[in-house]
Amino acid sequence: QVQLVESGGGLVQTGGSLRLSCVASGRTFSLYAMGWFRQGAGKERQFVAAITWDGGRTHYADSVKGRFTISRDNAKSTVDLQMNSLKPEDTAVYYCAQGRIPYGRAGPDGDYAYWGQGTQVSVSA
Repeated sequence: QVQLVESGGGLVQTGGSLRLSCVASGRTFSLYAMGWFRQGAGKERQFVAAITWDGGRTHYADSVKGRFTISRDNAKSTVDLQMNSLKPEDTAVYYCAQGRIPYGRAGPDGDYAYWGQGTQVSVSA
């Protein structure tokens, strides 16, 4: 079965950086769009970033553009999220997600079928 496992979360000061990583298993990673979402305490889950199956296109939420970078390594079945210039409002549990169908749409309106367990990111003021 498909498994997504995130790592790299932690506590960082405002302006700091973290790199999240998600390793996938269970099906051919290179066929599927991947995304990162986050959910703060008491808030709804929100889209952060996504990348197409081949890494050719990326999408970002306006709130993270210019600060976060999504990338993937199809040989290693991993998708990373480099987060720079972190702000307290970035504090959330971050989830990795995988598209439902091969070559599917990436982005906030993509169809994501599988989710990781999440990794906590906390940014102190």
